[in-house]
Amino acid sequence: MNTPAGTSTTTRDEIEIPFSPFPIYLFGMRSHDWIDARSLALDMRIADQLAAQPSLLDRARATLRRWIAQRGPDVPAVLREWDHILNHSSPAALLELLRRDDPRARRLRQSSPFCGILTPAERLAIFKEYETRRA
Repeated sequence: MNTPAGTSTTTRDEIEIPFSPFPIYLFGMRSHDWIDARSLALDMRIADQLAAQPSLLDRARATLRRWIAQRGPDVPAVLREWDHILNHSSPAALLELLRRDDPRARRLRQSSPFCGILTPAERLAIFKEYETRRA
């Protein structure tokens, strides 16, 4: 809803902040906890697939190598951390990390090299499940 500058209106769908031309739409917004829970569900499914097919780890390593090469000398610390994890952790430790819900695991999930492990249909199923849990 557009209003003159300096005014504020509230509707069921949005809130406008005074002096801001940009409405904040309440429907469609997600809390950090909701996003973290959905990301954990994705990683748990990835962990299950890695346990069943360890060779999928090679895809994550290839993705990470590509990301590191694209960054040149300015490789973010989180990518160096993933590099260490993927190349020095035991399979059991890696699976445990993917299934954990703690600050470090949540931070690492934001830069996960495991994209592409799940099929679009698998991802969509998890997205649909979490869409029913709007927060």
